[in-house]
Amino acid sequence: MDLNFTKEQENFQIEVRSFLNENLEPQVVEKVKNGIPITKEDSEKWHQKLNEKGWLAGTWPKQYGGQEWDVVEKFIFEEECGSAGAPRIVPFGVGMLAPVLMKFGSQEQRDYWLPRMLTGEDWWCQGYSEPGSGSDLASLKTSAVRDGDNYIVNGQKTWTTFAQHANMIFCLVRTSNEGKPQEGISFILIDMNSPGIEVRPIITLDGSHEVNEIFFSDVKVPVQNLVGEENKGWTYAKYLLTHERTGNANVAVSKRKIQKLKKLANDAKKNEQPLSNDPMFASRLAQIEIDLQNLEITNLRTLASVENGEAPGAESSIIKILGSEIEQDIDNLTRKSLGKRAFVNEPDALSKGYNGAEVFPKAAAYASGKYFNHRKKSIYAGSNEIQKNIISKLMLNL
Repeated sequence: MDLNFTKEQENFQIEVRSFLNENLEPQVVEKVKNGIPITKEDSEKWHQKLNEKGWLAGTWPKQYGGQEWDVVEKFIFEEECGSAGAPRIVPFGVGMLAPVLMKFGSQEQRDYWLPRMLTGEDWWCQGYSEPGSGSDLASLKTSAVRDGDNYIVNGQKTWTTFAQHANMIFCLVRTSNEGKPQEGISFILIDMNSPGIEVRPIITLDGSHEVNEIFFSDVKVPVQNLVGEENKGWTYAKYLLTHERTGNANVAVSKRKIQKLKKLANDAKKNEQPLSNDPMFASRLAQIEIDLQNLEITNLRTLASVENGEAPGAESSIIKILGSEIEQDIDNLTRKSLGKRAFVNEPDALSKGYNGAEVFPKAAAYASGKYFNHRKKSIYAGSNEIQKNIISKLMLNL
């Protein structure tokens, strides 16, 4: 199995690096590399630059404005972006809903919604999780009752990322209580400006406003906003989740974070010696690097298999587990290397124009915030426990 890039792929890698070097704003890169949440404006600017280049939706078919990148080109683009400190493309529209519409939506839905994703006219969020229905998504209770040319939606969604920015949400709703729980779920698109929708912020432990809860009270949704067939939403949701779980390796991001951790460990002192000389610390850091190398090879092997026409199965779950756990291990070791200084949690110290108390080293400003915020990585896109069940079923036949 050849894990090396072809000449064409190497040329594409050079092109991506050149584009990133010319178009990334230093102040945004600084935010990304320090783990500070970027603003909506930052995200929209980067969205527009990528769209102008034709790279916002690189994997899409050309007929819809994409480049028809293969899995290796997608990998190269995402890894170079991660290494350079580029903002993450908000995935809910371009990366998650779009594949569902292309496969299951009507032509009218594709013609209307896909161009608006590229131009940024619509900012999408995802309405899946509910109180008591996270990993057990089939138990969701938000209902959609048909009333003439509309569905009347009532219920609640929670942990909805960026709902405070979104004007649209794709939702899983219950349209039937007969049969298995999975058989009564539908997939619909809802305008967030509809009467009866309330968005309430959830402030996380690091003090940021990233997620929200949404309440639906007799919200009217046109029937034409149903994607595919009624009561077939579970099939579409599973298809969407396969796209959400791709890109969870984050090898380049972890490599970048390890280099930053090494510098921090060289500057920090333990018994008047660099912390990096401490055998226990060095052992833990070495184990993370070994795990990351294994993850990178596993990811490349999976990409090579897909390029040869094979469908990834449990491999995507393995990558998701390892990728999330490695990032958490790096955050944990970074926090520990700072000792008492990790209690600071003053992310504003990394912002331009900050004139408060000096934070030294700069890594201490948000290390604990990142540690707590990134506990989510082993939960979202299907918790790691669920991924282990998938591996047990597909690989071990348990």
